[in-house]
Amino acid sequence: MKSTSASHLLRACRRWTAARGLSAAGALLTAALLAGCAAQTAFREAQDLQATGRTEAALQKYEQAWRLEPSSGAYRLGYLRTRDQLLDQWVAQGDAARQQSRHDEAERAYRQALTLLPTHERALQGLRQVEQQRRWDTWFKEAETAYSRKDLDTAQLRLRTLLLENQQHAGARRLMQKIESETARPTPAESGLSAAFRKPISIEFKDASLRNVFDVISRTSGLNFLFDKDVKTDQKTSIYLKNSTIEAAINLTLLTQQLDQRVLDANTILIYPNTQAKQKDYQSLTVKSYYLTNADAKSVANSLKAILKSRDVVVEEKLNLLIIRDTPEAIRMADKLVMLHDVQDSEVMLEVEILEVKRTRLLDLGVRWPDQLSLSPLPAATGGTVTLADLRDLQSSRIGATVGALTIAANKSDTDANILANPRIRTRNREKAKILIGERVPNITTTSTSTGFVSESVTYVDVGLKLDVEPTIYPDGEVAIKVALEVSNIINQVQTKNGALAYQIGTRTAQTVLRLKDGENQVLAGLINDEDRRTANKVPALGDVPIAGRLFGRQADDTSKTEIVLSITPRVVRNTVRPEAGVLEFDSGTESSLGVRGSGGGAATVAVTSSSNRTDTNNRTPAAANAGTGAGNNLNNVNGVNGVGTGVGSNLSNNSGLSTGGVAGNVGTGGVTAPATAVLTWQGPTQLKVGDNFTAQLIMSADQPLISAPLSIGFDPRAIQVVSVAEGDFLRQGGAQTSFNSRIDPAGQVIIAASRATETGASSPGAVVTLNLKVIGAPSAETRLQLLAINPTATGGRSVTAPLPTPLVVVLQP
Repeated sequence: MKSTSASHLLRACRRWTAARGLSAAGALLTAALLAGCAAQTAFREAQDLQATGRTEAALQKYEQAWRLEPSSGAYRLGYLRTRDQLLDQWVAQGDAARQQSRHDEAERAYRQALTLLPTHERALQGLRQVEQQRRWDTWFKEAETAYSRKDLDTAQLRLRTLLLENQQHAGARRLMQKIESETARPTPAESGLSAAFRKPISIEFKDASLRNVFDVISRTSGLNFLFDKDVKTDQKTSIYLKNSTIEAAINLTLLTQQLDQRVLDANTILIYPNTQAKQKDYQSLTVKSYYLTNADAKSVANSLKAILKSRDVVVEEKLNLLIIRDTPEAIRMADKLVMLHDVQDSEVMLEVEILEVKRTRLLDLGVRWPDQLSLSPLPAATGGTVTLADLRDLQSSRIGATVGALTIAANKSDTDANILANPRIRTRNREKAKILIGERVPNITTTSTSTGFVSESVTYVDVGLKLDVEPTIYPDGEVAIKVALEVSNIINQVQTKNGALAYQIGTRTAQTVLRLKDGENQVLAGLINDEDRRTANKVPALGDVPIAGRLFGRQADDTSKTEIVLSITPRVVRNTVRPEAGVLEFDSGTESSLGVRGSGGGAATVAVTSSSNRTDTNNRTPAAANAGTGAGNNLNNVNGVNGVGTGVGSNLSNNSGLSTGGVAGNVGTGGVTAPATAVLTWQGPTQLKVGDNFTAQLIMSADQPLISAPLSIGFDPRAIQVVSVAEGDFLRQGGAQTSFNSRIDPAGQVIIAASRATETGASSPGAVVTLNLKVIGAPSAETRLQLLAINPTATGGRSVTAPLPTPLVVVLQP
């Protein structure tokens, strides 16, 4: 097709008419006729191409015909129909490829559709879904890689992000369940405190102060304890524990003193009074949305309100969306509860076979003699009617006799009829399915009023075979089926006085409930109708003579037997998979506190209220917030964790000077300023041999002066051994005094707390930490050294954005 075909024809016609001396009007008429012929030819060619399956070529011909003759509705309709057919074909190809994770092929199909119609919504939606699935695949691969490196925290983070967008991702759900089954320990273990909590301890205190008890626990476990201002650290307590654990010692001490705890970071715990006001102050709240696929949002919301006691639950019925605002512990439990609810409905295919067997035997044999003699007077020969005179002169010759006909019957009829219905119907769990094989017979009802007005109404009665089934599918593969079978037929027609017809209907019904295994067949029979009728017309006495009596009588033997047989076989198409034990049963905490004792909000900064003893119920800091509010707060820190955001006039007592964990709050009015940015990179060798010692440095630079940089580094303990950890020169810029503490976790983590003692910060590039390591892994292997988390703080307590750098990959050579 060329868009200039019409203009070429017109110019050719003008030249042809000019050569022959025709007028301009004649030239235009001739051009129009030629264009119409060309359009009709292109239209016919398009039809032929479409008939042979060459849709794209046919579309070009349709477009050519339409452009040559724009006023033709047939050409335009042919083009639009073919275009839509081609668009549906390409989109279907893209959908099929996308469902099989062939993203490049799916993208090509969608873009091919957009070249034909750039505003095609299904193609645009397909491209968005392809991009979304690619992002999901990337997250899932990162989670699998982190899981293979035993980095469960990173794996869970990627999986949670993926499941937020796609809760039905089968691979992500399986991997998440696998990780949760491997880490099925209390929440402190998930927060990096498992190693410290498992340490053994034996303590005996009688009337000792609370500060002394936690000081001993701190020295034994290496944990840091931060006390709220309302905690009386000098109150007396008695505790006797032998061969116990750090976790038990902390929990029992808090339980007896009516205290609660919150984990601030990997080795810091905040102790505060277990009161409703303090819970409101220290418990961070999280908002999470659930787009439910299978479950009803209202039903799930009722479950969350009943179990979690959540009050901030919003249901959007149009989107089947559920939004909840609660503590992180409640959100984690809501994840499991939603996972239990939002599962695919079970479906079953019911293979039904209904057989109606009807047998009829009829034997009509004998002679039917006349059984009546009729006498009547005959009219006179002169007239055609009988008169009174004729009756007076009645004689034998004037009487007529009429005898009925003699009938000989010799008939035998055998009928065998099988009526078979074999429907297959697919239905969901606990949903009714109906089958009707027959007809709807009209039944007319006449209604008359006192005024003489007569009206008729028509109702329809289902006559034939009706089957109602309601399956209940169990997780073990068995199916309970409620069956209601009804077989009806028209026996007779009844005519009313008004002339309306009514029907006499015979019905046979059966209702039962049976439970079958997947693929098990059950036959329901016994709906039998057996009729035996015998009719005889005999000459008295002679008809009762044996054998010869058939010559003086007629007998009809009619036997009819009908039986209904129902055969039903369930085939489970999709069944509900029973969740693992870790999802079916998990710890939900106490009545007043969800989760287990010791759960917390990670590395969140605590929001502190003012000294006026007024509780601000709206002052809730999310888990990732860094806003310090209020003034005049008193906090006691046994081991010196500078991780609480405090305002002007805060009194923070730090006994040992270790500054790890959170980020200090903003000084002043409590407002949050724009975050600064820090850049981090790794420096170190990439190829080593087994037994080599090497040094790796984490280089940092920032656009704002920094005063602290607590961080954690992950490594594979099977391949790398951390020999020592040294402070870098980044925070020591300008000769400032610094505080540097490190702890090596044999499980594969290095936790570092570094800060400056001066109010001026450091920003020029420099090493934050220097690690001396040794290669102990197998040859031809690959290991990584990566930064797991960092929470730097700028001057004034401002938050700093620090993207995690690319891990240092080390190839181990023979």
